[in-house]
Amino acid sequence: MKATIWHNPACGTSRKTLAILQEQPGMAVTVVEYLLNPPSAAKLAQLFRDAGITPQQGLRLRGTDAEERGLPQADAATVLAAMAAEPRLIERPLVETGKGVRLCRPQDMVLEIL
Repeated sequence: MKATIWHNPACGTSRKTLAILQEQPGMAVTVVEYLLNPPSAAKLAQLFRDAGITPQQGLRLRGTDAEERGLPQADAATVLAAMAAEPRLIERPLVETGKGVRLCRPQDMVLEIL
């Protein structure tokens, strides 16, 4: 099985999720450090759609100025554009496999798509 994780190595939950993926036998993991290589707004839209969440639900509030900017109440296109421009606004980690996409908070959410 293949998995892609949009990862922040400074985040404990992201590191724990990556460890779960790496422990799976036969798992080919692609690690994307999204702060260095941010996904496009279109890719984010696809990930959130496939995860069954809205862009607003995928918005990182802690440690960002998202609330001050009114992003939790903004329309999806505005949120996606802000995330693509400033990837620190993306909640992490997002994991995509052939079985779906999950925002893995807590990290055990990844088990749903393995």
